[in-house]
Amino acid sequence: MKDYSAFDILGPIMIGPSSSHTAGAARLAKISKEIAGDDKFYKVEFYLHGSFAKTYRGHGTDKALVAGILGFDPDDERLKDSFRIAKENDLEIEFIATDLGYQHPNTVKIVFKYPHKNDFCVQGSSIGGGNVIINEINGDILEFTGVYPTMILKYPDKKGIISKISSILSEADINIATMKVSREGNVATMLCELDVGLDDKVVKEISDLSEITSMRFINTKRS
Repeated sequence: MKDYSAFDILGPIMIGPSSSHTAGAARLAKISKEIAGDDKFYKVEFYLHGSFAKTYRGHGTDKALVAGILGFDPDDERLKDSFRIAKENDLEIEFIATDLGYQHPNTVKIVFKYPHKNDFCVQGSSIGGGNVIINEINGDILEFTGVYPTMILKYPDKKGIISKISSILSEADINIATMKVSREGNVATMLCELDVGLDDKVVKEISDLSEITSMRFINTKRS
């Protein structure tokens, strides 16, 4: 028999009528903003798939997604006014119904547009109860939930790099919850979920490794 938590029974603390279409949408957008890192975007495009595309206005998914990219949590009272706040910040918003292929029906591809650099794209799904899965970043296929602090690294696919990263985390007394490594050509992508967040010292130690070509750290937790 499955063990149920209070969160499973009561659902998330949130503004809006639906844990999937509002709480999950807000979490998904907020995590996507953290992944993108740079908040100097002037426009955000939301490519809505399946149920999201059909019901996003009626369920408040549009307001929730905008709230998330503004950095608001699902229980933030400002969620209801997210369109007004985005306009006050000169942020352009566009919703586009599309078919993203074989994906969960509550899936959105979020495209952050910047004035002087390439777009940044994050795709994910709201899977119920306020839970989400991120499944693509700038075309890289991966999967994580945002429940744990998460580190995403890119580096040349060669021996010894995982050992170096693990040693830094061990010396800082940081436990690894899960680790997945995928390879494409001679480039490896590590997705590492941690029990606790990283402080600046540990982040610098890892990023200073000569082999690391890209590092992103997401510390969003479920409300």
